[in-house]
Amino acid sequence: MIPLIGFMAFAAAGATTASLYFLFTKTDIINKSGNPEPWEQVDPTKPQKLLTIHQQWKPIEELQALKKLQK
Repeated sequence: MIPLIGFMAFAAAGATTASLYFLFTKTDIINKSGNPEPWEQVDPTKPQKLLTIHQQWKPIEELQALKKLQK
């Protein structure tokens, strides 16, 4: 019975720690600036996942042209 309580406490502490880590360090979870388009602020070169393997980011030319037309 005691090991089960220990495992459950460890799992609860880990889940709480992970939740707080993602809440305060990831820019796409909370819109702190009040910007209606917060996805424009995310740096595409910085990985947003905890583990990223072989991620390559390339700009989409059509979207870049569209952004230039809207500004």
